[in-house]
Amino acid sequence: MHRAGELTGVWVPDETHEAIRDLVRAREAANDALKKSRQQLQAFLLRRGHIYSGRSPWTQVHRRWLAELLFTHPAHHIVLAEYIQTIEDAEVRVERLTKQAAATVVSWSMAPVVEAYQAMRGVSLLTAVTFVVEIGDVRRFETAPQLMAYLGFVPSESSTGEPVKRKGITKAGSTRARRVLRARGRIDYPARVSRAIQARLEGLPQPVREIAWKAQIRLCARYHQLIGAGKLKAVATIAIAREMAAFLWAIGQEVAPAA
Repeated sequence: MHRAGELTGVWVPDETHEAIRDLVRAREAANDALKKSRQQLQAFLLRRGHIYSGRSPWTQVHRRWLAELLFTHPAHHIVLAEYIQTIEDAEVRVERLTKQAAATVVSWSMAPVVEAYQAMRGVSLLTAVTFVVEIGDVRRFETAPQLMAYLGFVPSESSTGEPVKRKGITKAGSTRARRVLRARGRIDYPARVSRAIQARLEGLPQPVREIAWKAQIRLCARYHQLIGAGKLKAVATIAIAREMAAFLWAIGQEVAPAA
């Protein structure tokens, strides 16, 4: 089979790539611990009949509301203080790992690719880094549909002879890469270049800028088209994430890793 050219080469990450991947995954684990700690505090307050009526939790206003809560038993104040301290410790850990990941990526060979990916709306630094550490160099995929299939964004099927039944996506490949693409920016907003995106576009090649703008126009229109057709929001989100992967593949063809 090798002599006939029927074998597909396997990409093996180097030591630096694996190290940065471990760092990013450690930051993700810290963020999951933070979410769990916040959920535990909210569950405790719900049991005691305290419901925050503000617009957004975990803001300064919300923290002042937490500090002013009163309970009938002193033990409940101890529980509240312990939950708050756990959350604050988790927030410090997440921030520390986030800064460490950002500082480490600068000297990485894939840094130009990470920078180019951020030209797209909804692709922050951590989103780009997570995508790169999980997928690697997208140039190893000959076409965008191959990347979509690798990520598990293509429909599965159940077939017996001629009858073929399409089912949900295969969910193959990296769950983390699939999740960061699904957690894209507010694609329901009209297409525009914000001040933050404009700053990220400076110094990038013109083809990358054009692909990013084309992607934003396409994804915004596609999302509203799907929602207008009565599709569920979850279905529309998957469709947008699949097309976002294709645009990231196109950007990856324009920017090569540093030597």
